[in-house]
Amino acid sequence: MKNYMFDLIINEAWKYQFLTYPNPAVGAAVIVNNQIFTGVHKKAGEPHAEVNALWKAFRAFHKTPELKTSHEIHEFLLQNHKGFFNNANVFVTLEPCSHIGKTPSCANLLKHLKPKSVNIGWPDPVKGHGGGAEILKNAGIDVEILNDKRCFDLIEPFIKWQKRFVFYKLALTMNGVITGGYISSDKSLNWVHQVRDKIDLLVIGGNTVRIDRPTLDARRINGKAPDVLIYSKNDGIERDIPLFNVKNRKVFIEETLEKMNDYKFIMIEGGERLYNEIKHTVDWKVFIVSPKFANRFNFRSEDEFEILHTNRSDDLIIFGR
Repeated sequence: MKNYMFDLIINEAWKYQFLTYPNPAVGAAVIVNNQIFTGVHKKAGEPHAEVNALWKAFRAFHKTPELKTSHEIHEFLLQNHKGFFNNANVFVTLEPCSHIGKTPSCANLLKHLKPKSVNIGWPDPVKGHGGGAEILKNAGIDVEILNDKRCFDLIEPFIKWQKRFVFYKLALTMNGVITGGYISSDKSLNWVHQVRDKIDLLVIGGNTVRIDRPTLDARRINGKAPDVLIYSKNDGIERDIPLFNVKNRKVFIEETLEKMNDYKFIMIEGGERLYNEIKHTVDWKVFIVSPKFANRFNFRSEDEFEILHTNRSDDLIIFGR
């Protein structure tokens, strides 16, 4: 049962990978009255995964008001739980937070709700943020930390965001074609725009800019446009290309990648040449594989990577390192 529960909440959390920046992607579940209720952290400043799962479970058996914020939900559960969770089992990919930030402490909430057990996939890696498990143990709750590597993989971007995290994004067909206009589905394009809304810097090769004349914004979701670093050995780039006309962004054209040192969350988009030049220097690689073939020039590279997770929608989104 425990393996099944972690399979479930890890898969749910991966759906929001990168979108929780600067927070980690986290999944949680509560088993109460023989029913399973899942929750995920969706956006920084919004309720954490455990809170969403607990609130979903409580609402299934009680009449409740419509509450949105973490503070409202925490306070309501603290005042109205009446021991409802005492026989519940909680599962969460990351140790419940002990500190108070934009949201209240999840460990403190669980301490008062006092479920039967809390199963934790990975301890909080940030210095000064741990201690949640100890709070729960001191409250008499059965706590187990599994040290599940899959839960570490899930929060690796969060760990590296403390300094810098860089990933390469590449869209391609089943037979490795990356050229010829949009390859990905609308759902995948929307996801890319969601990610662009979160990143600090987008790096792209000069040849891609000259050929594709892109905008590189997040217009599909009305999001913010990241700063852009055009990596090119020579300029020769026309300034009427749409990416130069996006408000509230900086555009750099440089011969080196040193500008990346000024940013924490960086996505690189480009073609074969750029990929082969920097494939060994990025933290992760994300491939959006469209289920179709194209009779055009194939992407060529010699490379191996570890598959961390695959999200399946209209396309396959493969996360690897």
